[in-house]
Amino acid sequence: MLNDRNFDCAYGVAEQVSPLIRRVVARNPGPFTFLGTGTYIVGRGRVAVIDPGPDLDDHVAALLSALAGESVSHILITHTHIDHSPAAAALKAATGAPCLGFGPHGAVGETGEAGADLAFRPDIRMADGDHVAGEGWSLTALHTPGHASNHLCFALAEEQALFSGDQVMGWSTTVVGPPDGDMAAYMASLDRLSARRDKVYWPTHGGPIRDPQAHVGELIAHRRARRAAVLEALSAGPARPAEIVAKVYQGLDPRLVEAAAESVRAHLIELAAAGLVAEENGSWRQL
Repeated sequence: MLNDRNFDCAYGVAEQVSPLIRRVVARNPGPFTFLGTGTYIVGRGRVAVIDPGPDLDDHVAALLSALAGESVSHILITHTHIDHSPAAAALKAATGAPCLGFGPHGAVGETGEAGADLAFRPDIRMADGDHVAGEGWSLTALHTPGHASNHLCFALAEEQALFSGDQVMGWSTTVVGPPDGDMAAYMASLDRLSARRDKVYWPTHGGPIRDPQAHVGELIAHRRARRAAVLEALSAGPARPAEIVAKVYQGLDPRLVEAAAESVRAHLIELAAAGLVAEENGSWRQL
């Protein structure tokens, strides 16, 4: 079900959410983060940490408390938005663990998200298909660009689970903001995930997705419908992304208007590549 907000958390507490997974939620609620960033700890004893989150002192302290008596072998980053990667530096300093990610942030300039972590550089570049492992767990990287060009998901083989970052969430659809966000790439990544047989997704924001194939199918249908609505909105004449938002989004939170305009622009760029629309001085028209 899209926009499922049936989720609650206790900030700063390491909650055991599956046999191999604990989650600590940062106190950074907002229009792009829902109740906050969920940092995942995988394994026991010698563990991996996925998405350390924002650089908040109380969140870093909560993570270190949860990790007391254990060692961290890997710090894994799904992508470099400021609600996902900045705390990696403090966690690395405290534990000595290397940071792994696809690479630094890509094209700079998106405005609809919380912002980019331009300081992040992985100690080890993790490409599509690369593996890391510890006692009782193994994680495989899937490069899933679209929301961000360096976005990775991580598959936990032992639980047939996928840490889906911001690529797939249950509480909201995903912002795709050019130039680093790319709608064609995002749709291709969804198609790739739909062909997998994961049993559960663990997004970085919100609760688990227990029927991921059906959920991804809904997301694909939603994006296709939005693409058609964007194209239809231009049938009355040229328009700017913000004007299209007013036509195709109903009941939108005012805080999300700019982000919605970015996703509309991503659809327009995709439609332009298909030869269906063209831009002139910031306004778009059908061809």
